[in-house]
Amino acid sequence: MTCREVHESLDLKSKRSEEVSQGTRFRFGKNWERFLRHLTEERIVRAQNSLLETIGKDALAGKEFLDIGCGSGLFSLAARRLGAKVTSFDYDADSVQCAQYLKERFYPDDDQWTIMEGSVLDPVFMENLGRFDVVYVWGVLHHSGDQWKGFAHALSATRPEGRLLVALYNDQGWVSRYWKAVKWLYMHVPLIRPLLIAFYAPYFIWLRWCVRLLRRQQIHERGMSLWYDMIDWLGGWPFEVAAPKDVLARGVDRGFQAIYVKTVGRRQGCNEFVLVRKLR
Repeated sequence: MTCREVHESLDLKSKRSEEVSQGTRFRFGKNWERFLRHLTEERIVRAQNSLLETIGKDALAGKEFLDIGCGSGLFSLAARRLGAKVTSFDYDADSVQCAQYLKERFYPDDDQWTIMEGSVLDPVFMENLGRFDVVYVWGVLHHSGDQWKGFAHALSATRPEGRLLVALYNDQGWVSRYWKAVKWLYMHVPLIRPLLIAFYAPYFIWLRWCVRLLRRQQIHERGMSLWYDMIDWLGGWPFEVAAPKDVLARGVDRGFQAIYVKTVGRRQGCNEFVLVRKLR
């Protein structure tokens, strides 16, 4: 490890403390705490099935699974149930506590599930983690503050013939730039938050509620209310986006091949990828 990387690691830890104390980084973990209040066996099974559909049956049994930005810890729990040895970490201390709660609830005293606080941008932390058969970084890197650096670290954490599962916000051009400005205002100008909430509430709450009702969808399918979904979106800072071609090109440059790609076209949402590290 170089001196530059050590200093970079120390600077990142200092920056994290400063962002939390100043309130300039959205605390996603607080919302995950609300999510866990509504966690059911059905939702856990749904998470397990989601992993199986993405990487295939028995792909996790006996494998080492890294959950980068574990959030609620739900997918770490799903991977553990599917037979993986799991390592989970998050930048957000509240998210780390959420994952620890799930471990204590379902796998107390289990040495096959490790949870820690750390950053995907920290070169020292990532290097010390080692390499994994499956690296899961789903809807995380675009909130890290430097998604391409985080992407490079996630690629490096994947073993030869290992799989990287990644989801990143779609680049919609000017629409994405518009939302980036809204999110910056929400986090950095607290006085304007009530105005932003009042302005966007008709779309995020009433219109979406009507659409879900007409489609006969479960209103709170993720266990969170439309209200907190809106707050998450408005306050989701940092915020970056990526075009699918850029994700694939960076993967190819590092010796990865895409075996699964699901894009949202020009719409808002995440593009999904499964990349396999080829043997040299």
